[in-house]
Amino acid sequence: MTHRDTGRVILVGAGPGDPGLMTARALEAIAAADVILYDKLIPATALDGAREDAALIDVGKVGGGEQVPQEETHRLLLLHAQEGKLVVRVKGGDPFVFGRGGEEALLCREHGIAFEVVPGVTAGIAGPAYAGIPVTQRGMASAVAFVTGHEDPAKAAGAGGGDGSQIDWPALAAFPGTLVFYMGVRALPRIAEQLVLGGRPATEPVAIVERGTLPDQRAVHGTLETIAALADAAAIKPPSVTIVGPVAALGEELAWLGRGPLESVSVVVTRPRAQASALARALRDLGARVIEAATIVPEPLDFAIPDLNDYDLVVLSSPNGVARFFAQLRADGRDARALAGRRVAVIGPGTADALRGHGVEPDLIPRKAVGESLAELVAGRDDVASALIVRARGGRDIVRNALDAQGVRVDVIEPYVTVAEPLDAGTRASALDADWATFTSASSARFFLEAAGGADEVRASGLRLASIGPITTEALRALGLEPDVEAAEHTPGGLVDALVAAVAARAG
Repeated sequence: MTHRDTGRVILVGAGPGDPGLMTARALEAIAAADVILYDKLIPATALDGAREDAALIDVGKVGGGEQVPQEETHRLLLLHAQEGKLVVRVKGGDPFVFGRGGEEALLCREHGIAFEVVPGVTAGIAGPAYAGIPVTQRGMASAVAFVTGHEDPAKAAGAGGGDGSQIDWPALAAFPGTLVFYMGVRALPRIAEQLVLGGRPATEPVAIVERGTLPDQRAVHGTLETIAALADAAAIKPPSVTIVGPVAALGEELAWLGRGPLESVSVVVTRPRAQASALARALRDLGARVIEAATIVPEPLDFAIPDLNDYDLVVLSSPNGVARFFAQLRADGRDARALAGRRVAVIGPGTADALRGHGVEPDLIPRKAVGESLAELVAGRDDVASALIVRARGGRDIVRNALDAQGVRVDVIEPYVTVAEPLDAGTRASALDADWATFTSASSARFFLEAAGGADEVRASGLRLASIGPITTEALRALGLEPDVEAAEHTPGGLVDALVAAVAARAG
């Protein structure tokens, strides 16, 4: 029997927020799911690999905000699993560490539903690590305890587990190692008080890490005596973890996140989510604080791939086009062998890499990642009588016109169209407050300005603009903005290099 006959549940830990910390098995499960029940504190790109026909259901909980009752999550999980579907329950962190995954596993067992658990990197380890704090350290801490700091204050007012508290504060204070509290921001004064009453020194080091592993991670260092006031002054908010013990002080020496030539520089990435991760990672590796503000998204269109034997040349203009082209080939019962005997041309190294991912090496890659360069490359070839161009709807006709001019029969298929993706108010504010914004296409420039409120709003914010190349620069100028820098090499890597040079020049 398959999962479609019996139904099955996979409890997936998506890690603490950095999408690079998601496991390969987590990504596999998400890609296979019929139904995904997900929390709010998962990485922004966690569900990008989900099938187009998968049902995505938000069952997230945020302290102090709107809540989806756990009973409703249970109902949905059972409903879809009992319909014979593969249900993937995606949680931030690890499903069995303060994630209520145990309850959901018991529910499955009670109702005879097969389940699997995919562990995730938990925030109590990842947050401190990204802040330079090892939770164990030879000579300082040989043990670590993970504790929930979220209790009903009315029930938890007494020490020693009294008055309904689940925490034995004297025992916890006597624990010979590091204490890591989850969800303890509001309870921080009580936590510090109870630990001191239980015998921990008031001078013991404490660190609180807000939004650990995320671009806007912050860490506040203090002692049991001072940490509550320091966290309040810094307006620390959930999600945060608090580390108590001598190792907490190491964060001031070992902090590593945000170090590099782009240290303390905030950069907006406007690429579509599916393509943003590599650029965002490259910037973070250089120390930048990255704000992912995707303002465009590729929307699939219905299309048909003709008999490729009728063409000498196939032109693929983008990674999105490559993905949609090969997906349709598979749907037609074909594969990369359908391109045998045809020359394949691409625009840019990103499209070339996407093509190689399907086992095909491009024959023609222009020197510059622009249509004009590819048009020069294909113009005048005497071995091309017919060509098929795969591009976004509304794409530029530079290559088509060049081929038409030499008498080549050209057909065009358009497997997707680029449309606007709205920015929520928080992302918009963060983007306009950033130091730089990067643009990798004319459409990303156009839609970002629409989402940001127009050229006047962008100018007033002081945001500096980095363009990947002349086409994007031309689009920005047409919108009334002059880019501060243009990449010499019209690739994401070239854009990063140009940004690093511009930041260094300003600093010098």
